[in-house]
Amino acid sequence: MNALEKSHTVITAWADGSLVGLGNAITDEGLVVYYPHLLVAPAYQRQGIGRKIMDRLMSRYRGFHQHMLVAEAKAARFYLRCGFVRAGRTISMWVFDGREHD
Repeated sequence: MNALEKSHTVITAWADGSLVGLGNAITDEGLVVYYPHLLVAPAYQRQGIGRKIMDRLMSRYRGFHQHMLVAEAKAARFYLRCGFVRAGRTISMWVFDGREHD
């Protein structure tokens, strides 16, 4: 919750009073925006919810020099359809205190 509260933007999706999706952005407020989370409940996936959340987030930061995210392998095609491309020959690196997503 703390991470979401400190986000620059949080977009949520609701159905019948239940939270079914959310995405957030953090930014330097002028040049770079990073999208750390896009989550849609499994029962609501493939209904356009994730795409609408990304469209709203990306629209808010239109004109920024760089939009960034780290995509899980099985989500990469979704982000390609949103307009993202593989970041050249860059290598994702991290110091990570947790477990890899399955």
